[in-house]
Amino acid sequence: MALLLLVGLAGLLLSSRGALAQTVELPVFDIARQDGALVLDFQARPVLSRAVEDAMLKGVPLYFVAQATVLRPRWYWRDERVARATRTWRLSYQPLTGQWRVSLGALGQTVGSAAEALAIVSRASGWRIAEPGEIEPGERYQVEFSFRLDNTQLPRPMQLDLAAQADWRLSVERSVRLE
Repeated sequence: MALLLLVGLAGLLLSSRGALAQTVELPVFDIARQDGALVLDFQARPVLSRAVEDAMLKGVPLYFVAQATVLRPRWYWRDERVARATRTWRLSYQPLTGQWRVSLGALGQTVGSAAEALAIVSRASGWRIAEPGEIEPGERYQVEFSFRLDNTQLPRPMQLDLAAQADWRLSVERSVRLE
């Protein structure tokens, strides 16, 4: 009887832990050759945990990073990196004004809700990940893509115990071969 109770309790803990784990869906992911360059369109749907939402509402800025690496396969050595493109978005909440701010480099935009801010942060359209001089027509390439919450840019006191918390792990990766 005690063994059944322990097994049931362990199952309950594991299922509740899985419910807390963050996920990112990637419903849109397209790579195309356009004017000799490689262009990426993506849309991610991150599901934030309660801990992340609470931190955002307290004014802690979050950084989301999208990175695409273009590789040329080689049989005699490891794959050659042809191009790498990175975008970093800063998402912050201003508690005094009640507005959300999304920044991409020097560009910034203010929106009224967290859902609008996350929609801006989690998509890109027409993003050039490789220029015409970097890729050759007819060659095969491998594109490795990742979208993640960058915990290394959080304030230092918050980074101390994040390694053990699954609530703050948020990422998705995709690898595509181009012919």
